[in-house]
Amino acid sequence: MNFWEREGFTISTEKQYLNLEVIHAFLSGDSYWARGISLDTVKKSIEKSSICFGLYEGNPVKEDAKQVGFARVISDFVRFAWIMDVFVLPEYRGLGLSKWMMETLTEESDLKNVKKMMLCTFDAHRLYEQYGFQSIDDPEIFMQRKK
Repeated sequence: MNFWEREGFTISTEKQYLNLEVIHAFLSGDSYWARGISLDTVKKSIEKSSICFGLYEGNPVKEDAKQVGFARVISDFVRFAWIMDVFVLPEYRGLGLSKWMMETLTEESDLKNVKKMMLCTFDAHRLYEQYGFQSIDDPEIFMQRKK
């Protein structure tokens, strides 16, 4: 079990404690990248992800914990990781929780030795730069397929 605790908050990679309703409500209603996403799609994306990070006020082992943040990652845990759906609920921003979640994800979790991590963001470049992320070298070699 992977748990990290700090100042009344807990980060856990145990998927059983994730609150799908909180995650779905934020992604479908408040995010710019997944607006309108269905609950079934959120559920499947979590099930198929390599590792997920739930951020809780309190301890998720206890029934009174409230999920206040989330991040999910697809990875082989050696060469590559793609970080997605990172958020902290608006009323919990400004407490350093997103920084702590990224620090835990990049430096303390099973992902800490992954050779290359990638993510996309429109507005959080300064946050991610603190953890070694930078613009892509040679963007012309990257390709995508969209549906």
